[in-house]
Amino acid sequence: MESFQRFANDAATAFSRARQYTEEKIGHSEKTQYDPQFENLQRRADRTKVWTEKLCKQMENVLQPNPTVRMEEFFLEKLDKKKRPRLTNHEVLGQLMTSAGNDYGPNTALGGALIKVGNVQAKIGLSEREFVETSARKFIKPCKTYIENDCKSISKERKLLAVKRLDLDACKSKLKKAVSTEKAQAVIFVILQADNDLRAAQSEFDRQHEITKLMLDGVGSTHTNQLRSLGEFVEAQLKYYLTSYRELIELQKQLNSTDAFAPNATVGTNSTSRDDIANEEMSPLKPAVNVASRAKVLYDYDAANASELSLLADEIITVLAVPGMDEDWIMAERGNQRGKVPTTYIQILS
Repeated sequence: MESFQRFANDAATAFSRARQYTEEKIGHSEKTQYDPQFENLQRRADRTKVWTEKLCKQMENVLQPNPTVRMEEFFLEKLDKKKRPRLTNHEVLGQLMTSAGNDYGPNTALGGALIKVGNVQAKIGLSEREFVETSARKFIKPCKTYIENDCKSISKERKLLAVKRLDLDACKSKLKKAVSTEKAQAVIFVILQADNDLRAAQSEFDRQHEITKLMLDGVGSTHTNQLRSLGEFVEAQLKYYLTSYRELIELQKQLNSTDAFAPNATVGTNSTSRDDIANEEMSPLKPAVNVASRAKVLYDYDAANASELSLLADEIITVLAVPGMDEDWIMAERGNQRGKVPTTYIQILS
């Protein structure tokens, strides 16, 4: 009997809420409005949830572009299983280069270069793996925790508040109808009961409103935490790129120090040696193919080393060909400055 009574009460409450909701929609009943501050807190919570989900998803795409691997990692995470160590593409490339270099022979020019480049690729890959792991731990994990825990709790409290608001407005409507009845003496008991129900509903609503407001206020601390996570992500990314940059700069120096990678190095039976070419470049310039000509610079160019000349777009320089120089380059002069420049960056003036 008690369970039946409880079921009947629940059914009556559900019917009352449905009727109140319907009357509000068609404009036959008033609706309690939240204060502007509370509305702003709700909008902030909604924006935070939407953008956190989008940022978290895109961050996962950046850290792991392969959707199949992402799906595998997702299921492993849900099953609480440890992820298998996975080499990055740079590490795989480094291993292949090292293997190829050893097969060609470490003492050969190509073999030695492949081994050097392979070792650097492996280091870059390791740095990339550390960057991915740090970003996942410092940025993605806090975002997911907020979405899966805080957002769900806020949504639950907001739904409960909406229910309490319907109960409150239903009690208000009930009391209003009871008071407006002509036979006031016959409905005194109904009025008193409706007033008591209204007081109880108001108390429940106020309590739930305060709980929900506290939850929404907590979104501010979430913004602070996400700001810190964003800074840690940038720090990890900077470390990754700096490590890669330094390794590549050192690798470039090593490769340029070998004969095989020297600028303008040629292969074959050329009667003009590199020393002869260097001596001619250092000696007073002597036109070989044509006399000195004026040329217009088409694009800015930054010299890669001391033998080259930096250029600024639209400036006029003097150019002339030098025997033995690569056909893609030409010697240029600007005042007391002299150096070779790419032919694609200039236009000879007639």
